Amino acid sequence: MRTPRPRPRRRRAKWGCLLLVLATAASCAAPFSGMLSAGAQLAHQQQEQGEGGGIELGGSAADIPPVMLAAYKKAARLIGGQVPKCRGMSWPILAGIAKVESNHAAGRSIARSGDIRPRIMGVLLNGSGQGGNTTVFPDTDGGKWDGTAAGERAVGPFQFLPSTWDTAGRDANGDRERDPHNAFDAALGAAVYLCGKGRDLRKRPQLEAAIFQYNHSREYVNNVSNWIRQYRTAATGPGKGTDLGGVSGRAKKVLEVALSQRGVPYSWGGGNTQGPSRGVCCSPSGKSGAGITGFDCSGLTTYAYAKAGIRLPRTAAAQAARGQRITSKGALKPGDLVFYGYVPGADSTIYHVGIYVGGGQMINAARPGTKVRLDPVDAMSGFAGGARVL
Repeated sequence: MRTPRPRPRRRRAKWGCLLLVLATAASCAAPFSGMLSAGAQLAHQQQEQGEGGGIELGGSAADIPPVMLAAYKKAARLIGGQVPKCRGMSWPILAGIAKVESNHAAGRSIARSGDIRPRIMGVLLNGSGQGGNTTVFPDTDGGKWDGTAAGERAVGPFQFLPSTWDTAGRDANGDRERDPHNAFDAALGAAVYLCGKGRDLRKRPQLEAAIFQYNHSREYVNNVSNWIRQYRTAATGPGKGTDLGGVSGRAKKVLEVALSQRGVPYSWGGGNTQGPSRGVCCSPSGKSGAGITGFDCSGLTTYAYAKAGIRLPRTAAAQAARGQRITSKGALKPGDLVFYGYVPGADSTIYHVGIYVGGGQMINAARPGTKVRLDPVDAMSGFAGGARVL
């Protein structure tokens, strides 16, 4: 079994104190980036990079580094050759596990080969209680994978115990080594472990049993299951022919225009009332949109609404001041703006905006390195309500 954790603890925000004293808005519109406080810039940088830091991205492929996503998808394809009787393995299942275990190797460098550096290693499982563990796990690998012969640590993006990796580990990148610190190897190893002797993961009880085996905690099972549902929504969300039946007038126009931009690259500072444009340099994490023609989040909303005859302010925080405020997700209607902030109830900390399309989905220009796409409303954290401008 992998690292036993009796009760997973929610990750605390590293920057909570700083965020309480934000001086001004964190917005996806680049021209205002110089006005951010240090805390807001760092938090926004984590948001762009898909890091945790208490500001977690939600369940869409947009929050998964490309190599990690490729590893999950490859493992789902290869599992038939490893566990022939396994059914229903898919990349959202692996993504749900890796999201909870390591936030998709957040903060690490991920090579195209899948090698992750620096290595991800958990606390020493010596019974001290650190990390919620009170059981002593003797060393089994001589420190090969976990860097110490004094005991065991969970390793890699899927947090395997070396003893578990010894049986579940697989070589998926063709280098003839089973390395838990390699995204491709680790993902296939996790798929093997979850499949057991041949589970049918299309059946909810068997899927939950697999997750429960991974970590013997009901809270953990519920947490991972929630992420799997969100990633499945991203994987099977509405296609290009999204049904806008029942939507009319300017709301329909806004949605048609925004939906037509799916696939356009994210560009920091990009987009205006005329459409996609070259962005500027640079985001808090140093991402430049200067060489990219596309949209940032508020650039997309500015364009879509302009085509419906409504001129919006350029930043997400300023757009939140327009129209009728919506306080709950259940009250959102197609065409509404959807906002996300660092501090609940503080509109000045709003950092992101999307356009609600219905069915729990929004049109989203998420962050550098992604493209305009449909995402679940829960794909971003810090829901700050909506605005009905139409």
